Order: sequence, then structure tokens, then C-alpha cells
Amino acid sequence: MASLAPATAGRTLRTFRELHGVVVTAGLMEKTVKVRVGGLKWNKLLKKHFNDPKTYLVHDPNNSVRAGDVVAISPGFRTSQHKRHVINHIIKPCGVPISERPPIPTQAEREAEREAKSAAKAERRALKKQVETAETALQRAERMVGRARKEVAATLRMGRERKAPVEELD
Repeated sequence: MASLAPATAGRTLRTFRELHGVVVTAGLMEKTVKVRVGGLKWNKLLKKHFNDPKTYLVHDPNNSVRAGDVVAISPGFRTSQHKRHVINHIIKPCGVPISERPPIPTQAEREAEREAKSAAKAERRALKKQVETAETALQRAERMVGRARKEVAATLRMGRERKAPVEELD
């Protein structure tokens, strides 16, 4: 039986199957393209395969893909509600050559960017939590000072009230 320790010891990049498809729409949404991937569906009645293409909304990090390009996509981290795939590379460009387009980041670069974003988010959360705890401590201190002032004012009033009748009798 193979050991799982070497696989979990170092963080490795996840690999998924690669799909090839044609970009149907590009430029309508920021960093998003629609890719049509071919497929076949078996019809039991006719006992025959029929074309059954699927369309995916795909994340294009640098807006480097144009309509008509043949691209390789793979499932990645969920970028938005409907985007679950990301562009790996352009197989065949349409129109503008690849050299004149922004480069497509590799999987390692995307992973590093994601880690950097999550680290920045964790840092912001920790800072926000520190600020909130400081604010609550300040509010508690202000409440305690207010209560102490009220108590001091009440004791001073009580002292004046006690002294006033004694002075009137003299």
C-alpha cells in the first residue's frame, strides 16, 4: 500500500484534465470569455452519438483571449458564481498574434497570486480585529469613567445635603 506522507509533505499543484474549445465571445465581460467545448451524447433510441457541445464561462486573467481562438481550459478555483474554469494556454490564435497579447499566467503564477491575496486578506482581518478590540476596550473605559463621574457627583451631592441642614441650625 502506498504511503500518503510524501504527497502531503510538500504542497503540490493540483492537476485536472484539460479541455480544448473555441472562444465564442470575448470582450463583453471583464476577464471572462465564453468557450464552447465539443462533446457527444448517446441516443439510446437511435443507438447513435450526436454532437452535444457545452459552453463554459472561463476566467481570462489578463484579457488576452479573442473570439475565435482555440484554447485549452481546465477546472480551477471558483472565480465567481458561474466561472469555474481558467485559461491554460492558447492553442491557435485568431487575428492578433500571441506575441502581441498580454501573457497568460501559468498555474504556478495563479497559485502564487491566490496565496498572496489570501495572506493579505488574513493580515487585513487581523488588523481589523485588533482595531475592533481596541475600540471596545476604549468604549468600556469611557463607560467606566462616566460611571465613576456619576458616583463622585452623587457622593458630593449627598455630602452637601448633609452639611446644609447642620449649617442652618447654627
